[in-house]
Amino acid sequence: MLHLRVISPPELSDKVLEVLDECVGVVNIVVFPGAARSPAGDLAQFDIAREAANEVIERLQELGLHAEGSIAAEEVDLSISEVAERAKEEAPGDSDDAVVWAEFAQRVDEDTRLTWAFLVFLTIATLLAAIGVIVNSPILIVGAMVLGPEFGAIAAVCFGLLRTDRDLIGRAARTLVLGFTAAVVITFVCALVTRGLGWIGVGTLATGHEEIEFIVKYDRWSFIVALLAGAAGVLSVTAGKSSALVGVFISVTTVPAAGYFAVAAALARWGDMAASAIQLGVNVAGMVISGVVTLLIQKAYWSRFGMRLPARPGGS
Repeated sequence: MLHLRVISPPELSDKVLEVLDECVGVVNIVVFPGAARSPAGDLAQFDIAREAANEVIERLQELGLHAEGSIAAEEVDLSISEVAERAKEEAPGDSDDAVVWAEFAQRVDEDTRLTWAFLVFLTIATLLAAIGVIVNSPILIVGAMVLGPEFGAIAAVCFGLLRTDRDLIGRAARTLVLGFTAAVVITFVCALVTRGLGWIGVGTLATGHEEIEFIVKYDRWSFIVALLAGAAGVLSVTAGKSSALVGVFISVTTVPAAGYFAVAAALARWGDMAASAIQLGVNVAGMVISGVVTLLIQKAYWSRFGMRLPARPGGS
């Protein structure tokens, strides 16, 4: 279940209640006339089955509440109510499969922001991957995979392609390119320093690194793994199963490839640089392709119930 809080101007409140009465899956409606102060208006709170949320949110937006009032939603962790259970049974589809498109759109939009936190996490992950490459430690490589924050921007690219939103695609691509560039440059400088100190040398990557060679050995399996990871990642984000996203991070070699690239550059190993760059490209491309396909399937499934994608900002 989701809990929605709606603030509406008094002249729209009757229409809001009509929407709530007409839509399936809505229960526990409570109205506080004149309770809201900023923005001023009437406050309505209600619970709704997750799989029925799209229709209600879309109709409330059509009333203009996102501009003149407010619409907020949050997950209900515990609901002990037979009325709520009946509402979930009446709603189309299943809550575990439901995609709340407005929620997903807001999430991926936030993930396109090039923040200091994103840069720091990606840089630390790339540095860990580089150390894992140098000391031949699969454990450090896995740790770097989990720490990397790049999948949110990749999911944003998928969603942008789905609804042909060039602005969203551009912002997500910019975040990925600038983020990885900054992380690789910093890691490269650190690798140069360690080379100058004599901690690593031209033979560091030559032998004894069989356990992590998968980072630079791109093949058909690399692409297949990326396809599977992209599909699983999009499903975990849209269904709110964040725990499954950790498995996605461990499956793909985006951050490890970036770390390997930086170390190889510091050691002037041009072949390894090219191989790790291709591995990074193969993984990102595979995740984007399968992510878009997964979203298309979800869109087709939920369109049976008349549930549309949210409109692009400034468009339809």
